[in-house]
Amino acid sequence: MPPTTPAVRDRPLPIETAMDALRAALRQGHALLQAPTGSGKSTQVPLALLDADWLDGQRILMLEPRRPAARMTAARMAALLGESLGERVGYQVRFERRIGQGTRIEVITEGILTRRIQSDPGLDGVGLIVFDEFHERNLQSDLGLALALDVVANLRPELRLLVMSATLDAEPVARLLGGAPIVRGAGRSFPVAVQYAERTPGSDPVQTTVAGIRAALAEHDGDILAFLPGAGEIDRCVEQVARHAGDGVIVLPLHGSLPTAAQDRALLPGESGGQRRVIVATDLAETSVTIQGIRVVVDSGLTRKPRFDPGAGLSRLVTEAIPRASAEQRAGRAGRLGPGVCYRLWTRAQEHGRPEHRTPEILQSDLAPLVLELALWGVKDPARLRWLDPPPAPAWEQAVELLRALDALDAGHALTRLGRAMAELPIHPRLAAMLLGAAPAARQTAADLCALISERDPMLSAPDLARSADLGPRLQALQALREKRHPSGMDRQRLAAIERVSRQLLRLLGTSPADGVASPGALLALAYPERIAQRRDGADDRYLLASGAGVLLPRDDALAVHPYLVVAALDARGRDGRIQLALPLAETELRARFADRIETRRQIAWDHERDSVTAREITRYGAIVLDSRPIPLGDQADVAGLLLDRIRDQLDRALNWTDAARQIQARVGLLRAHDANGGWPDLSSGALRESLADWLAPWLAGKSRLAEIQRLDLSAILTARLSWEQQQRLERDAPKVLVTPAGNRRPIDYVTGDRPILAVPLQELFGLTETPCVCGGRVSVLLHLLSPARRPIQVTQDLAGFWARGYADVRKELRGRYPKHHWPEDPTQAPAVVGGIRRRANRSAH
Repeated sequence: MPPTTPAVRDRPLPIETAMDALRAALRQGHALLQAPTGSGKSTQVPLALLDADWLDGQRILMLEPRRPAARMTAARMAALLGESLGERVGYQVRFERRIGQGTRIEVITEGILTRRIQSDPGLDGVGLIVFDEFHERNLQSDLGLALALDVVANLRPELRLLVMSATLDAEPVARLLGGAPIVRGAGRSFPVAVQYAERTPGSDPVQTTVAGIRAALAEHDGDILAFLPGAGEIDRCVEQVARHAGDGVIVLPLHGSLPTAAQDRALLPGESGGQRRVIVATDLAETSVTIQGIRVVVDSGLTRKPRFDPGAGLSRLVTEAIPRASAEQRAGRAGRLGPGVCYRLWTRAQEHGRPEHRTPEILQSDLAPLVLELALWGVKDPARLRWLDPPPAPAWEQAVELLRALDALDAGHALTRLGRAMAELPIHPRLAAMLLGAAPAARQTAADLCALISERDPMLSAPDLARSADLGPRLQALQALREKRHPSGMDRQRLAAIERVSRQLLRLLGTSPADGVASPGALLALAYPERIAQRRDGADDRYLLASGAGVLLPRDDALAVHPYLVVAALDARGRDGRIQLALPLAETELRARFADRIETRRQIAWDHERDSVTAREITRYGAIVLDSRPIPLGDQADVAGLLLDRIRDQLDRALNWTDAARQIQARVGLLRAHDANGGWPDLSSGALRESLADWLAPWLAGKSRLAEIQRLDLSAILTARLSWEQQQRLERDAPKVLVTPAGNRRPIDYVTGDRPILAVPLQELFGLTETPCVCGGRVSVLLHLLSPARRPIQVTQDLAGFWARGYADVRKELRGRYPKHHWPEDPTQAPAVVGGIRRRANRSAH
């Protein structure tokens, strides 16, 4: 634990100048305090308010967003009082508590406040709740404030709320607190010279940060604080810097997953043994804790946050650029003791693309824990509470569906008995469902899985090699640790932390470790029922989740031999998420555990290979097909419906569009356009597609294959859509053929062009003076006049004009080509002939 020796204060802290205004504001009600990091607000304000008359000896609950900050803040206040932790000042974080009977100031993490309110809605004996570092806008802080406001409104109107922040936009919070006054405090910091990168940094933030630290060591004195997004990058950076740092430099990591002793070593100057320190930290060191002795900051400009995708129902860790407010906070760490320097490892141009403030976690997180807490509070609609930013509806609905799948909520969204028990555990609802659903003999394994999933991964991996996704070796390593054996390929410290969490979970359940046979995969499925995955046919690394999403195993992962997996963690980026942690699951276990969610249904579908309707009996768990077998087609209406859908999608290919059918379609279309009162049906392709069920369904009885449909006489089916009278008029007004003056029946083409076309030998029209017409004389036919060789020689809609003006030239050409044929000078007076060869008796006439 941190030491509690009183600190020597050589001068007042800046926050003390704002204390009179803050006392006056709190005497009247709620308040908001805005003061820079390092002003002393976290340690001085609670101590200064202890003797307030309105507090009347009641306790102060002070919320810190992170466990290290809670421990350090409490230790600092206790030291200022010259007391040990657990006297007037104490703290409580998950699985760790130092609070005594006489404790007046309790520094707690945000989740602890939620538990307090749920167990004691009136917060008996509490007079003030302080929300420190509220600008971080964690999900739990927003929830805690919403619940606290509800307590004030309905149970404890005298309870005071104080929101404290360094960079928060204060006015909206003041309005949420009912128009609370904003007290602004001064800070005390020295100027910090900010140096930007001259060019865009490379893609590896570790290498860029290592270079920045080495430059800082060479160019400046004092301790160095470097920021990287996550524990993995920090460990790599610490290793590389320490390798060449020399004896006078100690390189220390700082992140939330480190043991308490390792965190304190980085936070407390006395732990460095007089060496110059390089502390490589996550944004834990941005505002939550003050690290003494820092003169230089090296900032990668990155952070890593969970982002929830309601569409996929999955969260993923996203590495992203920090906002400008966070960059200012980080730089300010170098100006606590004197003038400092900040190396920003990005260019000035890149600065302009960063947002001003961080996005509230409630807008981009998995809301399942929040929905469960509100259900325990009796709230089904978040609009009943007051929020700075209300929970987004898609993420809320996704969380409700998950909790129903976990049996935490009933169909009416009310909390079930299991859900109530889940809400009492300090773990995600998924893990609580697994822990509570495990048989007593299997709870050790369930607790181990909970700890492994919620804590940092203990498996080590070589550079450029993906860790195995199999949780099995991790479970075995945990057991080896208990048996005092060295677990190969694992980080022993991380395993020890995981083992502690597992023990604490069993203690919360009142369960002793027990030996029992339990499938870890079956247990994990209790937490992730929609992430049961089935290997896709013909693929070693591709799986289908019960939710319908696709996922991928790391290449060559040994888990690929299993047909079923349960996925505990995955990266949802890309079309298919990448499995990070999983366990195998036997199909028999799946069927046994989720029998009530497995459905067997008759399913008809289109067989693309056979172009036919098929029927199968399908047994499914969500999107996963467990069994499928062919069965008789049965209900003909379903078959016809599927056939119609297929025909509708491929109208031109699926039906037998003979020339006769196309001609019927075009002939009726022509009459419909020129005979408005004829009542002609619309046989255009679009109309036929839309009304397919009306005109084609009667012809589908007993049919299931596309080949059977293609044998139907479509011409006859379309003709049948006309009444007997319309059929007669069709033959009269849009005839299929025209009888030429020579007595030949020549077909009229209604399909090829915009007008009906009659292709006819020129000699068969001798004696005809007017262009033939259809549609009762309203539409003239387009004549394609042919030579004796059936080649077009003229296209016209004006036969009389052709005889008068064009025929003479055509006659000259044709007489040369076809001298044996009859080419009269006046075609309007000549008899039409078939074949056109003139007889010997007629030669004298020419």
